[in-house]
Amino acid sequence: MAIPNPQLKIETTPNVTAKRGERHFLEGPKSRGSEMITLWRVIREFFYGFRKLHFIGPCVTVFGSARFKEDHRYYKLAQEVGAAVANLGFTVITGGGPGIMEAANRGAKDVGGRSIGCNIILPFEQRPNPYLDAMLQFRYFFVRKVMLVKYSYAFVALPGGVGTMDELFEALTLIQTGKIRDFPVVLMGKDYYAPLIAFFEDMAKAGTIGESDLHLFMITDSVDEAMAHIEEHSIRKFGLTRAKTFKRRWWLGEK
Repeated sequence: MAIPNPQLKIETTPNVTAKRGERHFLEGPKSRGSEMITLWRVIREFFYGFRKLHFIGPCVTVFGSARFKEDHRYYKLAQEVGAAVANLGFTVITGGGPGIMEAANRGAKDVGGRSIGCNIILPFEQRPNPYLDAMLQFRYFFVRKVMLVKYSYAFVALPGGVGTMDELFEALTLIQTGKIRDFPVVLMGKDYYAPLIAFFEDMAKAGTIGESDLHLFMITDSVDEAMAHIEEHSIRKFGLTRAKTFKRRWWLGEK
């Protein structure tokens, strides 16, 4: 005889629960003690990110694939973007890994700009690139994404995969819903992003997004056009100016 509405019990192996990483956290309810430990780790990671990034100044976040090599045209384009962003006076912030991220950080360093990486700890150990003034390590993807958004006045998305799309759509969603200001979003790589633009247009026709949402971003292959857009919609719009350096306080963990 079947038991109505049986309670399901999820069995986990000891080696999985011992890790208590993001996967463990996202696999449903755990013991109250385990949930408290996770909460403490999340708070500690947010605190770590806030203190480390508090003084870096206005940033531009560059998204893109970790898989492009140094001789790829998109790597070279990202390097130009990083240099141009730094020349505007912004700190370049990326996910801190190889590929597009490395190229953008490298471009910033080439012109004496500031270069920050927010690296994610993964099972296959994503390698931080060597062009960073500061490299932050995060256990939780959602904490890392907050850091990539919180300090940025513009977002540049070069060609990338699922992770890049996740970061791009996160930024667009926050702007669309008014959770952050209407910072400029620039897609670079017209050929690569053409299917995505067509999809956006289909969504507008279907009524799942508004026509105005098609103006949440611009698309170009020109670094000069991208920088002009950022200068107009970030620097001028938000009145950004060079500011004095604030004194760091050791008791707040600021170094």
